[in-house]
Amino acid sequence: MTETPEATPAEAQETEAAGHYVPGTMCGKSMEAVPSGAWRQSTMRLLRQGDIDGFMGDVLSPDSYELYLDLDPTNDEVGAFVDSVGDASGEPVGKSSGPNRSQRRMQRR
Repeated sequence: MTETPEATPAEAQETEAAGHYVPGTMCGKSMEAVPSGAWRQSTMRLLRQGDIDGFMGDVLSPDSYELYLDLDPTNDEVGAFVDSVGDASGEPVGKSSGPNRSQRRMQRR
């Protein structure tokens, strides 16, 4: 399996701003996907609901989507692909963008 080079945060921002695809690898095949930081919340809902085909239709380039359908990957292979896109985007997919909770608890009144 080919490793995808990890992008620096600056490269990731530049790629996202330009609207280009980033590389990813699925089943040993090179594919193109929207950078993970640019995935819409509606796209993430498809993933959470288990609509993997709909999710992939939103994030893959048209040619890569056709290849995805032909490959008929396993869940593990899809997960590895999503990780490779996150690495190429410079932002891990599982990263939370929400505020961090304080380690100190607030005193109740």
